[in-house]
Amino acid sequence: MRHLRLVQPIEEEEMKVKIAFASSDRRTVNQHFGAAEAFAVYELGESESRLVAVAEFIETAMDGHEGKLAAKVELLGDCAAVYCNAVGASAIQQLLAKSIQPMRVDEGTLIDELLIGLQKSLLSDTPVWLAKHIKKQSGSGKFAEDEEWQE
Repeated sequence: MRHLRLVQPIEEEEMKVKIAFASSDRRTVNQHFGAAEAFAVYELGESESRLVAVAEFIETAMDGHEGKLAAKVELLGDCAAVYCNAVGASAIQQLLAKSIQPMRVDEGTLIDELLIGLQKSLLSDTPVWLAKHIKKQSGSGKFAEDEEWQE
């Protein structure tokens, strides 16, 4: 695996979340999660988005080998979501266990269009999965008003 990261981080107060895209060309979502050759990771804020990391994998055949899934899930550990063309049940379970929302989109969907849509949703009508990630990221370890205690 090759993993390239942006050396100079973006100002913390502006950027909100990281979003990953299963993409071999860094322009479109064009990969199945389990067989993804590469992921492009973007930091997304209300006014901008930037590519901050690219990870490329050597062997990506869909052979049912679970070990490669764990490595991909671990790599995306600080992402709020991963966009891909398809994702298997085992991968969904592993992603959700790490609080990463799997998102299925049609092959060829432009990453830029998805980022623009996500930016708009940061300003209004934020999806529940994204709001939870932002709340978790802000360091709130206490019970919130929208959480209930269940026995």
